[in-house]
Amino acid sequence: MDTMSRYSLISFAMLFPLLSHAACPDSQAVKAYVADVQAARVSQGFGNDLSLADAACARAQVVQALPPVLGPVVGYKAGFTNPVLQQRFGVQSPAWGVMFANHMVASGTTLPAQFGARPMYEADLIAVVQDAALADATTPLDALQHIAAIVPFIELPDLMLAGTATGTALIATNIAFRGGVLGPRIKAEATQAFLDALAEMTVVMTEDSSGTELGRAKGHVLMENPLNAALWLARALKQDGIVLKPGDLLSLGGYFPPAPTQPGTRITVKYVGLPGEPSVTVHFE
Repeated sequence: MDTMSRYSLISFAMLFPLLSHAACPDSQAVKAYVADVQAARVSQGFGNDLSLADAACARAQVVQALPPVLGPVVGYKAGFTNPVLQQRFGVQSPAWGVMFANHMVASGTTLPAQFGARPMYEADLIAVVQDAALADATTPLDALQHIAAIVPFIELPDLMLAGTATGTALIATNIAFRGGVLGPRIKAEATQAFLDALAEMTVVMTEDSSGTELGRAKGHVLMENPLNAALWLARALKQDGIVLKPGDLLSLGGYFPPAPTQPGTRITVKYVGLPGEPSVTVHFE
C-alpha cells in the first residue's frame, strides 16, 4: 500500500463515520472563542476531551465565524503531517484547517513578538493551486501538473488555548492559525527531478542575529514528500465538499515543532536543494 493510501485509510476511517454523533459547540461558545481570537487572549476553547468528530464539527463553525476577524479565506493548511508533531499532540493522522488573509505578510516583515496570546513560529512550505484537479491526481508527480508554484513559508500560529492542548482541541480551533510569512514563488515543474528535489532538500532554520541554527530537516519528513501532503490535503478537502480554486494556498506542515517568538530575533528558513535555494525571513521586535 502506498503512502497516500495509508494516510487516506487512517484519516477518513477515523473522522467521518462518527460525524453524525458529534458533540458540536453552541453558538455562544463559538462567539466566545472568536472574541478571544480577536482580542489575542488565552482561550478555554472547547475543551481537551474531544473526539475527532467533535473537533471536526467545532472547526466547521469556527471557520465560518473567523473571516470578520482574520479576513477572507486564502487557502488551507495541513496539520500533523510530520510524525514528530503527531506524537507531540497525540494524533494518528493529518488534519486540515483554513488560512485567512489579514495576517499573511511578505518575507522581511518586522512584527511584534507578541502578535498573539501565545505566539509561535514554524518552518513550513506552501503549494499554490493551479486547478481543482489536484484532488484527483493519482501520484505526487501527477499532482505537480496541478501546482503552480512552491513558496517558502513561516507559519505564525497562536497556541492560545489554556493549558496543554490536545490534537483534537487544536483541530477544533482551526489548528492555531493566525497568519504567516510568504517567501518568493518558485515555479513548479512537473518533472521527476523537481519532485525529488522537494523530498531531498534540506530545510534549515536559523536565528540570524546570533547565527544559531535552530533546526535542520529533510523535505521528506512531511509524509515522505511534501507533494504527498498537498495530495492528502486536496483529497481531504474534496471529501468535505470544498473545491479548490486556482491561486489557493496550501500549507503543507511544519518541519519542526512550533517555537515561541522572542523580541529582537530574526528568523530565516532556507530550502537548500530547491532552485535558487530560496529563503523566507521574519523579524520580531
